[in-house]
Amino acid sequence: MKQQLIETVTQLIAQRMNAAQTAMQAAQESANSETKSSAGDKYETGRAMGQLDRNMYAQQYEQARQEMAVINQLAEKVVSDQVIVPGALVKTTNGLFWIAVSVGQIEVNGQSVLVVSAQAPIGKMLLHKKVGDSIEWAGKKNQIEAIY
Repeated sequence: MKQQLIETVTQLIAQRMNAAQTAMQAAQESANSETKSSAGDKYETGRAMGQLDRNMYAQQYEQARQEMAVINQLAEKVVSDQVIVPGALVKTTNGLFWIAVSVGQIEVNGQSVLVVSAQAPIGKMLLHKKVGDSIEWAGKKNQIEAIY
């Protein structure tokens, strides 16, 4: 199941990277195409807004690129089934969690998996726990049943 998780999350991140890159290019073209009019301030404002948009999409692209690097590292990492570390797939009484990057809820092989980063609140709670340990999250007690 972990391989399918890696493939699904990789596809999602690649889609985000492509969308951010396309939007970044469109914003840059928009900023470049602003022509000077008799109202010089309007020209400068349009260019500045286009540049701000471009920078925002560049940040989104960079975030996705960094997440892709994390996934690539985790794909090669062998994790212990004794303790939860980044890369671990964790089965609890209330569902499956994959400690990787912040993607959210996804479906893999008909099962719902919450993909979270180690820095997310639930990720922090799960890190370094063992089978049999429990955490309380979203008002529910989650007992760790297995680590893959």
